[in-house]
Amino acid sequence: MRFWNSVEVSIVFAGLLVSPAANCRPLFAQSPSAIEMTDPSGDNAANPGPLASDLSPALKPQQIQKAMRKVADWQLRTGETRFSTDWTFAALYDGLLAASRATGDSRYHDAVLRFAERAGWQLGPRFAHADDEAVAQSYLELYLEHTSPERLNPIKAEADKLLQRPDDPKSQLWWWCDALFMAPPALARLTKATGDTRYLDYMDREWWTTSSLLYDPVRHLYSRDATFLDHHEKNGAKLFWSRGNGWVLGGLARVLAYMPANYPSRGRYIDQYRQMAEEVATIQGADGLWRSGLLDPAAYPYPEVSGSAFFTFALAWGVNEGLLDRKTYEPVVAKAWKGMLMHIYADGRLGSIQKIGGSPDTVSPGGSYVYGVGAFLLAGEEVDRLARSQP
Repeated sequence: MRFWNSVEVSIVFAGLLVSPAANCRPLFAQSPSAIEMTDPSGDNAANPGPLASDLSPALKPQQIQKAMRKVADWQLRTGETRFSTDWTFAALYDGLLAASRATGDSRYHDAVLRFAERAGWQLGPRFAHADDEAVAQSYLELYLEHTSPERLNPIKAEADKLLQRPDDPKSQLWWWCDALFMAPPALARLTKATGDTRYLDYMDREWWTTSSLLYDPVRHLYSRDATFLDHHEKNGAKLFWSRGNGWVLGGLARVLAYMPANYPSRGRYIDQYRQMAEEVATIQGADGLWRSGLLDPAAYPYPEVSGSAFFTFALAWGVNEGLLDRKTYEPVVAKAWKGMLMHIYADGRLGSIQKIGGSPDTVSPGGSYVYGVGAFLLAGEEVDRLARSQP
């Protein structure tokens, strides 16, 4: 189900026909009340109330889980009735499953399971569109817990059809960087679920096709899509969107988590992951968070939580898996976790999340959207793991 229409615009770039507006996330200009009515993924509260005063940034499991519960409980309380197969909620489901694993509280897991059963384990309506495949990640996590065919068959049928899709040199399948979080981890999980490496091989080919177009080998960051390759900030730096790069770094972590250790190109993913991690760590803000535009913080004075949360998740995961040096990156993670806690309100709302869009934008303190909450909960699970493994 889609909640808004997209305007299709096609441009030719480097011999590839891409359609940036086909996946355009509209930048709403309505009042907060109108946004709440028109955007099921969240709202921009004008008066979110006082900030939470009962949370601690200490890297202690009890304190980490307290923050996760506070945010997850608020999101379930205010958002479960709006659950859908949309990409925004798909990221939330990933986070809710992570919250259950970290806290041992089955309510978060069961909310995702209830939705999956109501949806009949179906993906979104657009065939071969990465956004509509993102929900498969949580479905497959649930399938791996209980391998009943009804949980797998709809996903496998769509993926088998995808494998038969003819290559079109005029159309890039994953032409926007966000797609690297949406579809690749689902295909990696499908290989795990079925033992069929064709899904991983397909993902591998498409990942590096997208990377060759959008990845900057000097700055080690991704442009959002081909229309941004020559965009620059006011300070002259190249424009790189925080959440877009958060999607990619988070996608790398979630692919590597299910990629066999002996997969032929695994080393390329690790190299790109480490390159991005190093770059992200060097541009962390003094408050522990990242700005919507990564290389011109003065142009975006307010921190942005959704990109920051995906970065925190991916960096903590890398330390936990031994891919990043703990001494170097644990302080980055701890600083980021502390920074995010400063944007949780007394009722559990997680604020400072940039609204749906496709580029750096202003951030409102009361802005809360489900994909940012999902990223925060994913980060919480990894920070909890990090805390448990401290010497």
